[in-house]
Amino acid sequence: MKKPETQQDISLLNINLSNARSENESYEDYRNRLKTNKQILKTYFTMGREAFREMFPNGVADAMQEAITKANQVETHDV
Repeated sequence: MKKPETQQDISLLNINLSNARSENESYEDYRNRLKTNKQILKTYFTMGREAFREMFPNGVADAMQEAITKANQVETHDV
């Protein structure tokens, strides 16, 4: 059975899009997550689903993790 489009889109993002703050989430983390979600959704709606899938074939969460890893490697080499 095929998933509805919205479920496919959410699985593509693979991030927490809820506006609710979770129990173990600090207020600062919550605000940062909302800001990140806003940027991601803006990109998604601007570029469209197909372009977004091409940009992030493994989902946004993987792309964000790769970017953090690369940034940490650069900082480590600069020290």
